[in-house]
Amino acid sequence: MSRPPKLRRGSFLPARLGPKAAEDEDVAEVRDGGGLSLRAMLPNAVTAAALCSGLTGIRFATEGEWSFAVILVVLAGVLDGIDGRVARLLNAQSRFGAELDSLADSLSFGVAPALILYMWSLHAWPSFGWLAALAFAICCALRLARFNARIDVDDQPHKSAGFLTGVPAPVGAALAFTPFYLWNETGLEFFRNPVVMALWLTIIAVLMISNMATLSWGSLRPRKAIRLWLIAFIAVAFAALLLEPWWTLATICIVYLALMPYGLVRYGRIKRRRAQELVATAASRNDVAS
Repeated sequence: MSRPPKLRRGSFLPARLGPKAAEDEDVAEVRDGGGLSLRAMLPNAVTAAALCSGLTGIRFATEGEWSFAVILVVLAGVLDGIDGRVARLLNAQSRFGAELDSLADSLSFGVAPALILYMWSLHAWPSFGWLAALAFAICCALRLARFNARIDVDDQPHKSAGFLTGVPAPVGAALAFTPFYLWNETGLEFFRNPVVMALWLTIIAVLMISNMATLSWGSLRPRKAIRLWLIAFIAVAFAALLLEPWWTLATICIVYLALMPYGLVRYGRIKRRRAQELVATAASRNDVAS
C-alpha cells in the first residue's frame, strides 16, 4: 500500500499569514517530531508565561492576597500584548501559536478574573454572584471563539477600518477589576458590594461579545511622526503606574470607557465616507459604460 503524500511544512498555515510565511520552512509550525522550530519557541514561551501568570493569580486569591492576584492577571495582559508582536517581529506566526494564545487568554482573562472576583466579593451573594462570574468567563470564551472563527474571513468591516469588534479579552479583564482598584485605594465597601460587582461584571461580559466597534491601538496611532509630547505622556503614565498603580489603572479603565462613544462616532464617519466613495465609484463606472 502506497503511503499518502507527505504534507509540506507550512502547508496548513492560515491564509492571513501570506504566501511568504507559508513557503518558509522555518516559520513557527510544529515539526514532524512534534517539536517547534527555534523561532516559534520565544513567542509561545511568552504566551505560556502569560498563562502561568493568570493562573497563579487564582492561587494568591485563595490565600486572600488580592493585590498580588490582580497584579498577576494584569501582568498576563502585558505579556499577551508582547507575544503577538514578538511573533510578527520574528515572522513566527502559526496556527499553533494562535490556538495556544486563545486558550491562554480564555483562562487568564476569563476564568482567572471570574474566580478572583467571586472569592473577593461575589461569594457574599452565592447564587447570582456565581452566575455573574460564569457569564463573564463564558462570554470571554465566546469572544475568543468568534475571533478564531473569523480569523481568515475577508469581509470584516471593523477590522478593515482599523477597529475591533467588542472589548478585547485582556481589556475586559482589566475593566472587570475596576471596582477592586477603587476599593483598594478608597476602602469604600460600596465597590465590594456583591450586587454592584455582579452588575458591573455582567456589563463587561456583554461588552466583550457585543458587535460594536471599539478602538484599537491602530486606530489611536498618530498618523504623523511621533511627537515629543506623546513620548513625555507615556513616560509620565509609566511613572504614575509605578507610584500609584491602582489609581492609574482605574483612570485608564475609566478613560477607555469614556472613549467608547468617540470610537462609535469615528467608525460611523469612516463607514459613511466609504459608502460615499463606493457610490461615487459606481456612478463613475456607469458614466463610462454609458
